[in-house]
Amino acid sequence: MKLAFSTLGVPGLPLTDVLGLATAHGYHGVELRAHPEEPVHPGIGPEERAAVRAAFEAAGVELLAVAGYARVAAPGDDAPVLAELRGLLELARDLGAPYIRVFPGGADEQSPEEADAVAARRLGTAAEEANDLGVRILLETHDSHRTGADAMRVLGLVGHRQVGVLWDVMHTWRGGEQPAETYAALAPHLGYVQVKDIASAEDTTPLPLGAGVLPLAECVDVLSGNGWDGWLCWEYEKRWYEDAAPLPGLLDAGREHLARLLTDAA
Repeated sequence: MKLAFSTLGVPGLPLTDVLGLATAHGYHGVELRAHPEEPVHPGIGPEERAAVRAAFEAAGVELLAVAGYARVAAPGDDAPVLAELRGLLELARDLGAPYIRVFPGGADEQSPEEADAVAARRLGTAAEEANDLGVRILLETHDSHRTGADAMRVLGLVGHRQVGVLWDVMHTWRGGEQPAETYAALAPHLGYVQVKDIASAEDTTPLPLGAGVLPLAECVDVLSGNGWDGWLCWEYEKRWYEDAAPLPGLLDAGREHLARLLTDAA
């Protein structure tokens, strides 16, 4: 498996510094948080996009995904959501990223069936454009659809190879799923896996990998035992927790922890 980290852990950091961290600390790739407060987002122009792609190529670092904030199950008109998806897909195409990340974002006033149908309709519509652009849309296990079983209700309705799932291990764990259950649900559609660690279900302040309660060893065991050889991406949520320790000082230990888990699983 290859290792990446998300720029959610280094909010606002210039791209050259992000790539420097990846190469200095032995990470194969980077997940780019695509938000207007970050250096790279759908609002940048063609020259900036070309420069970003060239910077990744020059550094020998892979651009794993463009992590967007489209909420595909959210109530309201389809048009704004589809436009947001289109912008993320075009950005990923221009940067050479294989994936975009989207959220479910269903609302309390929706029934699960309604949220599933809305998400599936929008993802199914966007799937054809994703196919044309050579980019895959990944629905993260998050918010209204936090478990693998939740996500599969949507993906089962979509039924398109360009729409898959991103397994965030914190949300499936908080949703009560065991890693083996999540993997069994998601395996045919799994794009990559986001790892992290927290103190408890109530205290989700990011911790160094291995310092919390999330079943990272079990997740790696399940993935390795099933011959899965994709990406593990450390999503350290520094942006939302200002008092959390800075990510750069944790990157070496995080890589070493994941390497130990992979060795043990093998």
